[in-house]
Amino acid sequence: MLAPAGLIPAQLDAPMQALSRVAADLAQMIARGPLGGALGAEVGSNTDGDHQKALDVIADEAFAAALPGTGVRWYASEERETVEAIDDTGTLALAIDPLDGSSNIDVNVSIGTIFSIRPARDEAEESFLRPGREQIAAGYFIYGPMTALVVTFGDGVLTFVHDPRDGLFHQTGDRMTIPDHSSEFAINASNYRHWSKPVRAYIDDCLQGDAGPRAKNFNMRWVASLVAETHRILSRGGIFLYPSDARPGYEHGRLRMVYECAPIAMLVEQAGGRATTGRDPLLDQRPDRLHARTPLVFGTPDKVDRVTAYHDLPEQEVSALFGKRGLFRA
Repeated sequence: MLAPAGLIPAQLDAPMQALSRVAADLAQMIARGPLGGALGAEVGSNTDGDHQKALDVIADEAFAAALPGTGVRWYASEERETVEAIDDTGTLALAIDPLDGSSNIDVNVSIGTIFSIRPARDEAEESFLRPGREQIAAGYFIYGPMTALVVTFGDGVLTFVHDPRDGLFHQTGDRMTIPDHSSEFAINASNYRHWSKPVRAYIDDCLQGDAGPRAKNFNMRWVASLVAETHRILSRGGIFLYPSDARPGYEHGRLRMVYECAPIAMLVEQAGGRATTGRDPLLDQRPDRLHARTPLVFGTPDKVDRVTAYHDLPEQEVSALFGKRGLFRA
């Protein structure tokens, strides 16, 4: 449950309380690790071909079961092929990634839940096939050394920390703002050979450190948990990149727009950051299907803008830039 804070819009109080109750239960289950069962065991795959872990399914079913009577009409989950009807009289549509970063369950790395709330439309899928700017709330729960809720209702980013002593999420600190300066970037460098030239040129500049055009040393981070990456950037600044690349199935990126990218983009913008596809603002994009994927670049504005500038260069200039700075060149 969320402790009274007076900051939750009235129509969102019931669904936020329901989400918080389930998150608190999941946090307790995750904290028990293997004592609570084989949470990281593969139990199949979802309709998009991604492997499902036991905790993916447990979380999905728990969140869906908690929503009747909260004003949610439609429930869209990354773990389900279609939208589920919850309450015919509801006015809200909720999209959720019930368990983000599930590949990290067995290695005790922070994982989470990402959610997005929008106005419900009469057509189920149409409620979600809309630009991200129509979201009225977005957030995530992070299950780590502490369990926290980071959420926006369109007026800044709030943080609530779960206190296991009373079972409540208590608001902490002021509204979060992404720091202006950071020397960290997050990307899966093992895919370097598949990236486009603008992305490679950007990373090459970072890797050259104080001897390169950025005249500054950088550190690379990669957790493979979008919630963990987002929480670090909201706290310390930096940039996260999950670009499209040349591999089959990655031409449009890999992260899902409805369940992951749109809510993260809303949080980032509300914290003063920038979120794009690498070229265009993420929140202006409209998915063409429920499980549509998209590239995602977000973080401190000047860093994200630099990636956009590299994509905007004419091909001949990008080729020349990459030719001078290629990672494996002498």
